[in-house]
Amino acid sequence: MSTIVTQTAEAAVAKLSLSGESKPAEQPYKFQRFLPEWTTLLNLPPLEPFEHIDPGHKALKDPQPRSFLDSAKLQSVTPNFGTEIQDGVDLTKLDARERAQIALFVAQRGFVVLRNQQNFIEAEPEWQINDWGAFFGRIHIHPVSGQPKDYPQLHLVWREATGTSDERAYDNKLSTTTVHSDVSYEAQPPGLTTLFLYDTPEDGGDTLFIDQVEAYKRLSPSFCEYLETLQVEHSGVEQYERAVKAHGIDTIKRQPVKNVHPLVRRHPVTGEKALYVNPGFSRRIIGLKQEESDAILNLLYDHISKGHDFQGRARWGTPGTVVLVTAHSALVDWNSGIVGRRHGARVTPQAERPFL
Repeated sequence: MSTIVTQTAEAAVAKLSLSGESKPAEQPYKFQRFLPEWTTLLNLPPLEPFEHIDPGHKALKDPQPRSFLDSAKLQSVTPNFGTEIQDGVDLTKLDARERAQIALFVAQRGFVVLRNQQNFIEAEPEWQINDWGAFFGRIHIHPVSGQPKDYPQLHLVWREATGTSDERAYDNKLSTTTVHSDVSYEAQPPGLTTLFLYDTPEDGGDTLFIDQVEAYKRLSPSFCEYLETLQVEHSGVEQYERAVKAHGIDTIKRQPVKNVHPLVRRHPVTGEKALYVNPGFSRRIIGLKQEESDAILNLLYDHISKGHDFQGRARWGTPGTVVLVTAHSALVDWNSGIVGRRHGARVTPQAERPFL
């Protein structure tokens, strides 16, 4: 078979030469060095507790807490949730005061989409990780995901141009929506997280964001009072098992953990209460029988997924887009035959332990 292919290729080249045409050279992929690897020699110890102070606290004392937006062009994604900054802010040029301001702004708006951030996307990863990301907390290395060679601090988003087996797994499901809050199984889950794409098709793959503060407010007061007494176990074990099955034991960088967090948590800067459950990692309510736990969690999952009036979407087709994120769901709407590589990264600073 290889001989036939070689002869066919040589014949094609000869034909092009006779006709005076030249075969176009394939351009190297600009972000080749950030392609994922799933085999790693990292054997990281368990994460240790650390003290975290949200930088948004400083912006609360700022007489002009949104001065970083003075030259910006803004558009609300929804009236009360999500903002798109179309122009006028360059993340690579924000000083410490302005970074604190954007931390507060994200806390208040839920999520922020920034366009025209090619400077950020093309910045050296050392700066993205150690300068930008570390300003907002201790950088998290994902325990099981693929990572670029030499940069395990970058958690990758990856879809081959022809699709992945993960997408095909949705063929027998009514919906591809998989709401999650990133690595909520950690004792100190992420705070302000930065997500960006190196490459993506023009259409498809929007990210859905959910206002967990508003989701909490929609519930009846007596039910909220009860929920505030509850603790939920979050587990990384199932994600570990899927990673081993898909890529082998060598993809594991840290052993899986389980941690218990309040079902309702309070934001350290705004003071607002929010639901803190997600079907990706929440497993059971402590102290309840399994059927009782399942009933409450499934009610909340259903409430969150159907709350279209407290959700917002970010589109990725525009090059140079960066999103500062909260609880969200990646929409796997590729089943219609869309072809194109989807390749991005997440810089994930850890924050405080959830509290009420």
